[in-house]
Amino acid sequence: MKVVDSAALKMVEEVQRQFNTIPGLMDGTAKPDYATCVKISTDASIKELIPPGAPVMLYTPDCRNFLWQFVTQGNGCSLSQIAISSSNTDCAWDNANKYIEVGASDHARSLGPKGSNPHKAAVIGDTNGDPLKDMSGPSLNILIKLMAVESLVFAPFFATHGGLQFKIF
Repeated sequence: MKVVDSAALKMVEEVQRQFNTIPGLMDGTAKPDYATCVKISTDASIKELIPPGAPVMLYTPDCRNFLWQFVTQGNGCSLSQIAISSSNTDCAWDNANKYIEVGASDHARSLGPKGSNPHKAAVIGDTNGDPLKDMSGPSLNILIKLMAVESLVFAPFFATHGGLQFKIF
């Protein structure tokens, strides 16, 4: 989520730069430079996937270290749980916000209309949860898939040549 914060700041700075340097952008007569903003987002996402992906690529399940096998398997289990929790957390906060806004029941209507304190709290929760659902959950899913694909790619090698984990189990 820190990566999203820094990339968003760069994006805001770029948009401000475009408003200041492209004549007619404010009144809608000129087109913005979308490609630069897309490049900022793409570069940040690729650059920031390297630190979490490198250990997965460097320490395959056979890994010159027997204990790393359990760490990698544990990461798969724990990352799956974190990804699901991240996605579900924002969904719950988003549903609470919509519940109050729509006034779907007597209880929802008793919480007050838009602008009431419960609604403000629900909006804050939804705003805080959006990065969990939109960034953290999907990025952890990518890391889980990377670990799974790498295990499948190297499985024939491990089956043929064995390894410490095959001798013990």
